[in-house]
Amino acid sequence: MKPEFTIPVVINPPQTPAVRAGAMAHSRPFVAKAEHQQALGFPGELVDDWHDKALAKMKQLLDSSRALQVFMDSCVKCGACADKCHYFLGTADPNNMPVARQDLLRAVYRRYFTFAGRWLPWLVGAVDLTEDVLREWYAYYHQCSECRRCSVYCPFGIDTAEVTMAGREILASVGIGQKYSNEIIGKVHDIGNNLGLKPPALAHTLEELAEEVSEDAGAPVAFPLDENGAEILLVTPSADFFAEPHVDGLIGYAKVFHRAGISWTLSSHASEAANFGLFVGSHAHMKKVAERVREAALELGVKRIVVGECGHAWRVAYSYWNTLIGPFDFLDPNYPAPQHICEVTHDLIHRGALSFDKSIHDDKVITFHDSCNVARASNMGGVPGGQFILPRDIIRACCNHFVDMRDDAIGEATYCCGGGGGLLTDDLVELRVKGALPRMQALREVIDEHGVTHMAAICAICKSQFGKVMPYYEFDMDMVVSLHQLVGDALILDRGAH
Repeated sequence: MKPEFTIPVVINPPQTPAVRAGAMAHSRPFVAKAEHQQALGFPGELVDDWHDKALAKMKQLLDSSRALQVFMDSCVKCGACADKCHYFLGTADPNNMPVARQDLLRAVYRRYFTFAGRWLPWLVGAVDLTEDVLREWYAYYHQCSECRRCSVYCPFGIDTAEVTMAGREILASVGIGQKYSNEIIGKVHDIGNNLGLKPPALAHTLEELAEEVSEDAGAPVAFPLDENGAEILLVTPSADFFAEPHVDGLIGYAKVFHRAGISWTLSSHASEAANFGLFVGSHAHMKKVAERVREAALELGVKRIVVGECGHAWRVAYSYWNTLIGPFDFLDPNYPAPQHICEVTHDLIHRGALSFDKSIHDDKVITFHDSCNVARASNMGGVPGGQFILPRDIIRACCNHFVDMRDDAIGEATYCCGGGGGLLTDDLVELRVKGALPRMQALREVIDEHGVTHMAAICAICKSQFGKVMPYYEFDMDMVVSLHQLVGDALILDRGAH
């Protein structure tokens, strides 16, 4: 079946599109049902006094976040960010220029929170808060994946992600929340993971996986659940439990732990690394989701907490956990708290604890997609740029053929996959396909120039997004692989755990 929208054309070198006003004004995700709103403490529908409550919420956010206040006041419309957003490059809608998306909120801020806006609104671009404005917020604040690429290029460091999060939180507070994100947060609160996978189902899934992997590997590779006294508590995206290529990454983690003789466990109480509280801008829900991890670590008596391949999960763990659920004085002080799975594997490789048959991957030429939340909001290994160095070192340790994409599409300048920030839902498939254009362009270059066959990633959302959108660009959806899938397939398992 042909899509009901135009697929962007991959043009290399990339070009900034001609502006098409309102090109994506129709795009908006499904609104959360009353039960999903109310479960999170939000109104079930648009409240009667929405105008005053929205402004009160805006004031609360401004008072509690000095950064948001600065972002509202400091933009000079220099245009440095205009062509940096993947959604603008893919849709040509001027409201997807980061500066314009910010201004949807900034214009209301000026009207009600600045002297000039109260008395001379026409002079400073201030607008009244109306239901039409709310609808525009709902459309365009769900056309931002909070990837923060624009902030890299902003001379003032304005963070559009913070503005997006504020816009979404205001909307939810008056009864207009997003179905996808709010429903998922509710599942984590109730059950412990995004999928609503209950403990017996999770245990059965892991038991079957252990049997299958052990038979294939010829070694007793375990997938422990709720084991007291294990050294490591692994928290990983729930997609790792069953979906391709995610589960191959989980298999890779298990093989690494097995080969190194490290005891580990998953937790049925905190079986989810992802934290969608970040996407809706709710500090309270971020904290509530994260608290399950601390509770599980204390209950199981582990010494280390390791986060699996999930971009925003690592951002939340690295940047927020210490204040959300710290201190981690109950863990082994010889290791960072938390750790990324890449840090564990990289350290083991460095110490000679892992060995590989790199020829396993000689039919592949690998490139690497830097996931935005890892690239621009975290670190690995405690060295500058470690979040870029460690994954590439791991790939080179287990593969003979690796090439990078061009410099302005990797590292800190990496492009978002197009499905992050709570947008990985089929009601936004047009946006997701168009937002993937810059990454597809960079990928096409290394395919044509270097014969790249696979792209590795360390983010569950990126893997799911690429699997969905690659066929629209005539790429094989199986091109995207988990980094630890490469590790697990090449790892030599010549002894059991000890």
